[in-house]
Amino acid sequence: MDRKRELSSIDLAAITRELNSFEGAKVDKAYLYGDDLLRLKMRDFDRGRLELLVEVGEVKRAHTVAPEHVPPAPGRPPNFAMMLRNRLSGADFAGVEQFEFDRILQFHFKREDGDTTIVAELFGQGNVAVLDENNEVIDCLDTVRLKSRTVAPGSQYEFPSSRVNPLEIDYEEFEYRMNDSDTDVVRTLATQLNFGGLYAEEVCTRAGVEKVTDIADADEDEYERLYAAIERLREPLETGDFDPRVYYEDDVRVDVTPFPLEEYEGLDSEAFDSFNAAVDDYFTNLDVSENEDAGEPQKPDFQAQIEKQQRIIDQQEGAIEGFERKADAEREKAELLYANYGFVDEILSTVRNARAEDTPWADIEARFEEGAERGIEAAEAVQGIDPSEGTVTVEIDDTKITLFPDDGVEKNANRLYQEAKRIEEKKEGALAAIEDTREELEEVKKRAEQWEEEPEEERTEPENIDWLSRASIPVRKQEQWYERFRWFRTSDGFLVLGGRNADENEELVKKYMDRNDLFFHSQAHGGPITILKTSDPSEPSKDVDVPDQSKQEAAQFAVSYSSVWKDGRFAGDAYMVTPDQVSKTPESGEYLEKGGFAIRGDRTYFEDTPVGVAVGITVEPNTRVIGGPPSAIEKQAETVIEVEPGQYAQNDAAKRLYREFRERFADTSFVRKVASPDLIQEFLPRAGVGWWTEFSFVR
Repeated sequence: MDRKRELSSIDLAAITRELNSFEGAKVDKAYLYGDDLLRLKMRDFDRGRLELLVEVGEVKRAHTVAPEHVPPAPGRPPNFAMMLRNRLSGADFAGVEQFEFDRILQFHFKREDGDTTIVAELFGQGNVAVLDENNEVIDCLDTVRLKSRTVAPGSQYEFPSSRVNPLEIDYEEFEYRMNDSDTDVVRTLATQLNFGGLYAEEVCTRAGVEKVTDIADADEDEYERLYAAIERLREPLETGDFDPRVYYEDDVRVDVTPFPLEEYEGLDSEAFDSFNAAVDDYFTNLDVSENEDAGEPQKPDFQAQIEKQQRIIDQQEGAIEGFERKADAEREKAELLYANYGFVDEILSTVRNARAEDTPWADIEARFEEGAERGIEAAEAVQGIDPSEGTVTVEIDDTKITLFPDDGVEKNANRLYQEAKRIEEKKEGALAAIEDTREELEEVKKRAEQWEEEPEEERTEPENIDWLSRASIPVRKQEQWYERFRWFRTSDGFLVLGGRNADENEELVKKYMDRNDLFFHSQAHGGPITILKTSDPSEPSKDVDVPDQSKQEAAQFAVSYSSVWKDGRFAGDAYMVTPDQVSKTPESGEYLEKGGFAIRGDRTYFEDTPVGVAVGITVEPNTRVIGGPPSAIEKQAETVIEVEPGQYAQNDAAKRLYREFRERFADTSFVRKVASPDLIQEFLPRAGVGWWTEFSFVR
């Protein structure tokens, strides 16, 4: 059987209940690994060190981990991690909640200077959004702009369309949804009731109902047994009385659940004291690359992708039908109030007058009960009073309506009309979302057709591998000493380095510039010290001829990362000198700022050098992001996007390029691992950035 890689809605309900026991823990630090694994280091005053992991990539999970399972701290923290540290350091963990029955968790943190919420979207492509106390997005790992919802810095966070929570519906709604289906029992539970495949089968097994029973053949007794099985499934989630299990098949971990499943009776299992501990054990020992052959192209599981998109469409269609029924029900309630105006007004007036005389709610309820016993029609209609909310519930024509006595008939009716309108707006969002999903479904079908039409020898030819369409790309990365600077390799293979700030400019000249290297700088202020290395720092300096193209590319690099780009200009001048012309000693009466140098002697000028930066992803020999002059990058990368001065901030442009790269590679998890927005951003000039794909170079 396939190994679990994502936590289900039921799993997350169990995780949520356990995590809330850590309320009050203090946040120490936040870490981001790659582009999909978030770690929060906290201190619980009773239990000590607390480590929370949230992963939203190919693996989707959220749970505490044992200290020995915590991954080593990454190097320089990216912007996202620094932002979290600034907002969460010293904050109190205020609890976590699951959004409806969706795979979305909201982690709440409180601090005197402001509250913060981290929303983990553990479905689809996965995402993490950080919200302020007004639910405005401060930052997110991935920007989402769909017809149905937007998740972007500066916008109000929008949840996806609501899904039916099968653990909360009453029997009448359960029966309605089952009867509304045209398939068998297990598929109805999986899609219309949102249980998913495993727990839909578990409900059938516990109820003793044949899974493939056609809905048209299911009787009342089977429905009652299914509903009773759902209630038994819900009970431990409400009480927290879990009995977690990690299941094995052939000595390999294949699943983890908060309680034993009858579906897995034939599998070996290991019990744990808490579900978080079980999930930690499972995912710590999960090797997502297992059984993948890096030497052969793997056919994407198009059928699974198609079925997944179809399930989403079925769920969305079910949600739309639910919105229609709910909106009609609210509107019908409002119309019933107007149709029985005098009758309802008598009830509301009775409650208002009694409250004006400070009559206790209990006495008011007792008065209605006495009236009902005497056969008074208005009193018989009162079904209950809620003192905490100050409401009275009445029943008219077998329809229960909750009313606020102080609002009178008109305001109560108007509130119901407004609720119907709000539900219809959610329906419109769901309609937009279903169109997006249908487009994604058609795209998957198109890719499947293209794969089948492609000759098999073209898929397996090792000399010219189409990495963009490979289902799985092995990650091969070797850290280099020069990666903390701006850098690229010219078309001829020379390493070019640039400083990101004054300190790095100083370091490059004093530590890494040798006598046979070349020094470049833009004429414009604010550019990086740029050095073309003719040898590695560990090698003796060599006097070599540097081709003109490499010199042109180094000059373009110096211009592109200078204020020329920031000013929105598309060309600028640069010059080249030898190291012996560069001095830290100023002319008499002059002063050199930190990172500045005096240049003496003749200079070689590169006039009207066009700005130009491209960002690409390499697969061989190493998998990584590279960036620099387009003429150099297009020869080295598997796919390239060229950028120009424009309107997008550096951070936003990086996210846009990241999404574009993910569209180009069939293995989107590979892009997450090697080309996160933070890594892409390192190769983009500061200030506004424009980009386009029509001029992209694809090798």
